[in-house]
Amino acid sequence: MNLKKIPLSWLQLTREKTRLAVALAGIAFADILMFMQLGFRDALYFSNVRLHTSLQGDIVLINKQSNAVLAMKSFSQRRLYKALELSSVQSVHPIYLDYTSWKNPDTGKTRSILVFGINPETSIFDLQGLSENIEKLKLPDTVLFDRSSRQEYGTIAADFDQGKNITAEVRRRRIKVVGLFTLGASFGADGNLITSDVNFLRLFSTRQGGLIDIGLIRLKPGYNANTVAQELRSYLPQDVNVLTKQEFIDFERHYWASSTAIGFIFTLGTIMGFIVGTVIVYQILYTEVADHLSEYATLKAIGYTHKYLLTVILQEALLLACLGYMPGWVFAMFMYQTARQATLLPVFMSYDRAISVLILTIIMCIVSGTIAVRKLRSADPADIF
Repeated sequence: MNLKKIPLSWLQLTREKTRLAVALAGIAFADILMFMQLGFRDALYFSNVRLHTSLQGDIVLINKQSNAVLAMKSFSQRRLYKALELSSVQSVHPIYLDYTSWKNPDTGKTRSILVFGINPETSIFDLQGLSENIEKLKLPDTVLFDRSSRQEYGTIAADFDQGKNITAEVRRRRIKVVGLFTLGASFGADGNLITSDVNFLRLFSTRQGGLIDIGLIRLKPGYNANTVAQELRSYLPQDVNVLTKQEFIDFERHYWASSTAIGFIFTLGTIMGFIVGTVIVYQILYTEVADHLSEYATLKAIGYTHKYLLTVILQEALLLACLGYMPGWVFAMFMYQTARQATLLPVFMSYDRAISVLILTIIMCIVSGTIAVRKLRSADPADIF
């Protein structure tokens, strides 16, 4: 009988069903922890750049002192209009933004909301519902409400869809909701409003007209955004930051990844999940080797090499990784759906994340197996005689 044809690693794992179940539960728990931490981290990045991605332009101007959307500094729109002097620039579009209070029409409770002020003559955001409603913003004290805002703002979207007239109080000023758009909540804002630049300055009466927060530049066809951005950096005063649209997205993402504690916490949680899984698998495999030490010594005595026995242990580790990954993936999908419904954040399973966690799981188990096989060195064939 050729022992190498016998699935020794599988037989050893399934010999004690309870131990196998505990091992798989531990690996699944570690995978769920990694899935959730990576899922929330990616949701953090994605939700906070949806606005940036929706911009219908090529180059963005912001104040040099701005760090992110939630910490913008104003600058003179003269900087933006100066860009029109370049032959490559087709049009420029100033954007105001600021946080203020929204009073729930049903409960009277106030909550912070992010307000964007734009010129209603042009739709500069690629957002569902904006282009068909933007003309309505020319009326005084009108806003568009983000239907993906959290429920704490009230049943605004549901009531509007039913044909009800919606009035609310924003910054102690009565406004009328004349349409809905879809952007979505983020870690920086639970809800969003879009209004005209004129209405914005009515709401924020202390803001000075002409001091904008974002300047959007559209280029004429055939011009490269990177080349024009470099030209603008030399042409415009140094108090503004000139970014391509992709650089603006990366700028926001970098802020959340490196300048806030929350990005570090999610990364640390992933590392902790990896360590927990490694320890659990190591304990299982070490116990497995210790319990069968005499059997391994017998195999050595009849001629099987130490290398072969190491392979058996590593095969067990690989089997544990694959078997433990599946329930972890299934439960993570359920948790993603639950988190998405509870927070309205874009918590989704991605192909890259699924593969990444699978690779981490395999590495986790292989590392544990490599450490556990050191016990094999004490399996001396002389001990059985």
